[in-house]
Amino acid sequence: MQRGYEALLGCLSAGVIVGIIAVLCHIRRRASKFKPSRKDIEVTLASLEYEETTCKPMSIKDIYTATENLSPSNVIGQGIAGKVYRGVLANGWPVAVKHIVKNEHAGTFLREVTSLSHVRHPNLVSLRGYCDGQEEFFLVYELCINGKDKNLSWIQRLQIALGSACGLWFLHIYPEGCIVHRDIKPTNILIGVDMEPKLSDFGLSRVIDLGVSHVSSEVRGTFGYVDPEYRHNHKVNAAGDVYSFGMVLLQLLSGKRAINIMNTAMPMSLDKMASTLIQDGNVLDFADPRLNGEYSTEAFDLSLKLALSCTGHKKQRPSMEQVVSRLEKALEISMRDDSKHNSISIIKSLA
Repeated sequence: MQRGYEALLGCLSAGVIVGIIAVLCHIRRRASKFKPSRKDIEVTLASLEYEETTCKPMSIKDIYTATENLSPSNVIGQGIAGKVYRGVLANGWPVAVKHIVKNEHAGTFLREVTSLSHVRHPNLVSLRGYCDGQEEFFLVYELCINGKDKNLSWIQRLQIALGSACGLWFLHIYPEGCIVHRDIKPTNILIGVDMEPKLSDFGLSRVIDLGVSHVSSEVRGTFGYVDPEYRHNHKVNAAGDVYSFGMVLLQLLSGKRAINIMNTAMPMSLDKMASTLIQDGNVLDFADPRLNGEYSTEAFDLSLKLALSCTGHKKQRPSMEQVVSRLEKALEISMRDDSKHNSISIIKSLA
């Protein structure tokens, strides 16, 4: 009987090892899908002729029919330029329709049409169409949900961070010039039907021509996510997006606001809070309590240090390619540790 039990455990252990190896192989395959290689970009560009048939001019009648005459019950968001409505096109596509009503926001309309109609990536929201009226404009996107109210697991948070980073990397190495988003924040990262993150809202984006290090611009963006160096020198470049992404990553790790607005006398940013905890040796105190300790401490430490490197001095910040590589490592570590934990639990339950 004892020998039979030992044989069972032996077979189970061998099966667990095989399972772990299979999981790691699956992780590598999944991680590789996130990487926007030069070949991926060429394929994306080659498919533009087909894809652009989904981004076309629409009439006011199309817009009003899709949104039930801009029904208040279909409002799903509110931005500086106007409201966002849920709608359904005549071909059955569910969409989000951004209504730009003020003349001073015409630039937002033109930038988004220019940026999104020619750019396709799994981690970018697709622009389906647009309507150019005399006094109002409409932008029609694929419909995504916003995952800010979900209690995300550690693995889901890493996957959202990784997918978002891949979208930014794709923009920064775009062949026609580096596209700087300029407004990376949680509310501009939408979640697709399969929980894939998609960057949205390109109203502030700028394109930097090849061979040019930066462009000068008035300071735009959202308080708490704007690069301090950009606020000082007004130079737009990819490093500003890296800073903003670092702040988003800190929020994913901690579940806290970018700025501690509860202390109005001396508000503290998340990067300063994290740095202080690291200096005191209390790194894990930064973790979101809603994770209930269910995360890889090694991957958490790696991700936290990565986030702080993103928010550090501009010359020391990693590129988005390096960010993607480190997040892939954190995800691989987490999946490996999660598999080990599950395997141990199974063995204990059978012992």
